[in-house]
Amino acid sequence: MRFVIFVFLFVCSVAFGAIVEDIKTIKSLELEITNANRFLEDTNNAWMKRYSNYQSYQQVLANLAHTQEAITQLEKKPKTLAVEDELSVLKRNLTALQQQKKVLDIYKDLPFRELTEAKKLEEMPNVTNPLLIVRAYSYIQKADEELKNLNTNYKSLQSNLKWLNQKDSALKGLLQIYQAEPNKSELLNVCRSNYCLFANAEEIAKAYAENLNALTVLETTKEVFNTTLEIFSKETQENKVRLMGQVKAQFFKGIYIGITILVLIGIAFFLKLGVRKYIHDNERIYTTNKIINFLNITLIVITLLFSYLDNVGYLVTVLGFASAGLAIAMKDLFMSVLGWIVIVVGGSVHAGDRIKVIKDGAVYVGDVLDISVLRITLYEDITLTTYAQNRRAGRIIFVPNNFIFTVMFSNYTHGGMKTVWDGIDFTITFDSDHARACHIARECARKYAKGYTESTRKQFAKLRDRFTLRNTNVEPRVFSLLEQNGIRISVWYLTNAYATLALRSSISAEIINEILQEPSIQIAYPSTTVYEGKRKKEHKEAFKTARVGDGVIPPTNFS
Repeated sequence: MRFVIFVFLFVCSVAFGAIVEDIKTIKSLELEITNANRFLEDTNNAWMKRYSNYQSYQQVLANLAHTQEAITQLEKKPKTLAVEDELSVLKRNLTALQQQKKVLDIYKDLPFRELTEAKKLEEMPNVTNPLLIVRAYSYIQKADEELKNLNTNYKSLQSNLKWLNQKDSALKGLLQIYQAEPNKSELLNVCRSNYCLFANAEEIAKAYAENLNALTVLETTKEVFNTTLEIFSKETQENKVRLMGQVKAQFFKGIYIGITILVLIGIAFFLKLGVRKYIHDNERIYTTNKIINFLNITLIVITLLFSYLDNVGYLVTVLGFASAGLAIAMKDLFMSVLGWIVIVVGGSVHAGDRIKVIKDGAVYVGDVLDISVLRITLYEDITLTTYAQNRRAGRIIFVPNNFIFTVMFSNYTHGGMKTVWDGIDFTITFDSDHARACHIARECARKYAKGYTESTRKQFAKLRDRFTLRNTNVEPRVFSLLEQNGIRISVWYLTNAYATLALRSSISAEIINEILQEPSIQIAYPSTTVYEGKRKKEHKEAFKTARVGDGVIPPTNFS
């Protein structure tokens, strides 16, 4: 009897010891599950959130099918009040489920598309000029960032799979313990008292099935993702190598072009030095430098054009179609360029020349500061024109080069000439000694214009080789002409084209001083003769003066 009791107690102790050991194993496995759930159920875990949405979509589909089937079954039953109420509830549930399905439709087939697919990048540039280098580096940076994001997502997926596998092993171990334990009731009682995660094997089996489903989906996704990541990584690397090769080629190409441009600039610089050394005429130096600059810029533009233009034939075709429109829209521009060529080649105007331009009644006289491709720049000096007409001076006038074809141009200093003819007119009375007046005017003009007369005579001698000069008389000329109110004396003399007004002032003052010393010469003033009937003599004296303009001028004839 004692032996039987001993055996019974031994068996009970062994069984209790096995249960205690199983409880320890269960606690260990549940700790693993808890740690796994802590990671998998994190709110920042994008993979499990999307998987949860995918599961929700699948659950909504199942609920939709079940609800639709229930509605179909109820519609076959007799229409009682209870059936109608239940049918109404099911239809409302069906509408709500359909709305949920629309919201979750994005998780229908590919719940992890945004995590496994790279964002569509802009078209890869073809680096054909330096300006596209920045775009190439931008493309490489975006591709690297996208590849980095994909690698981050892949590592996150691997972490999820690691915890899912850990949870799968733990659940499988729990299920085996619950299913293999012969004293299940005692085990369950102990588990309830120790607050186990699962109350029975059915809950463990359900959790195991859900975890296995998630593990299967994510493992399938990993296989696809792995292929996608590998292809994108190789493509990104190939594009990066290609773009860096193009950038390197453009870098060296830019160096070669820069050297070529520097050589052209150096050649132009030495040509200008040679021009200054061997040409002593400032006008020719200026014109030659302009031509050198134009040719230099043209060669640089052609070099850049043919270096960075992929298809010259395409450019020629486009320009051919656009030439008609450009010719109309940019007529003035083209005419200005053509006018510049005519000016430079023909030599009608040079920098430093004094010219007169008449446009729509406006007259401008000034010195040429610069002749660019599109316009002539004038500085408006104080001249007879500004004195008599404009009453303004010191302005900078811009004259388009195309004006040379359409408006009147006058050059005061063309062909090396520095002098122009200028004249002074004054009127003497009919009873004055006009011969003496002409002599005074001639001598005054000869005295002040002597230097300009001699320089003009020398210049005429040089111009005979280029022009036909019939009248080379450079001495001052005096003319006496009959006018209604007296004899007009007109004296003409050569003066500096840049100082006409100053010399006219000097000669005018000298003539006035000389005439005032001659009693036989009287200056004729504008006068008015008044004929009246019988009036008293004292009234006549009142009309011996005639008001002209704002001044009172004594008449030369009164009767």
